[in-house]
Amino acid sequence: MIRRMLLMCMTVIALANQAIAESRLEFLGASTADLENPHDLKLSPDGRYLFVSDVGHNRVAILDPETLKFVGSFGSDHQSGTHDIDYDDQGRAYVADTHNNRVVIYEMDGIKAKQIGELTAQIRGPEGVLAHPNGRIYVGGAWSGNVVAYQDGKVVAVLDGLSSPHDLEVAPDGDIWLSDAGNDRMLRLSPELKIKQERGGAPYKFDGVRYQDVLPDGVVIAADKNNHQVKFIASDGRLVLTLGSGHAGKGPGLFTTPEGVESRGDTLWISDSGNDRVVKYKLRFN
Repeated sequence: MIRRMLLMCMTVIALANQAIAESRLEFLGASTADLENPHDLKLSPDGRYLFVSDVGHNRVAILDPETLKFVGSFGSDHQSGTHDIDYDDQGRAYVADTHNNRVVIYEMDGIKAKQIGELTAQIRGPEGVLAHPNGRIYVGGAWSGNVVAYQDGKVVAVLDGLSSPHDLEVAPDGDIWLSDAGNDRMLRLSPELKIKQERGGAPYKFDGVRYQDVLPDGVVIAADKNNHQVKFIASDGRLVLTLGSGHAGKGPGLFTTPEGVESRGDTLWISDSGNDRVVKYKLRFN
């Protein structure tokens, strides 16, 4: 009887949390493009295109961010296991070419990409890349268990002892949030790669936390892959919103192993990776 009551209470709490989430996020639609296990997402600097790390097709797929229609791709002739993409302030794209153990650098002209370089030193299986405003490129080596910082193509800092590190994103003050996926935690790092803060355990209960985005007010939106959820964490560490039931699914407010997150203004894009699609939501700030 007690066990049954506890299960009922947990179900009520889960449904209440889901109702709260749905009241603050409006489902706008899903892509129908041919994607296979899409991972992290990035809007082009001008906001005209949504670049999708299309892992299963070994490429960067390009969608219209408004309609989610497919408009192009690049990299399928030389990438393998594409996991992440970011842009520097010069408009160059950096792509985590995971199975080739490198980050490929592209000069972009709209949706056309010209390969102009690569980063390979001290990384294996890179799955996260960040072009920081300070001019450095930070790479999460998922297979090498480290984060490597490059400046002008040379290694300037390394953080070792991690487990399958994934995404890196800039906090408003210039610090870096890292998803240390294998350790089910998020780390706040200084630009010199010193650990300043750890988020793990309760109340987050991460299980393979993956890619993320950071809002201007410091809220971190993280794809919690194996919990089939997307979690919103305030700058003070409070877990303020959870989207997803905690079980694999497909439909508004449901995901199967979500990986990628991107936001701009009141719009949020999520890679619903296990369902091979990108979904779009409107955020209500109230």
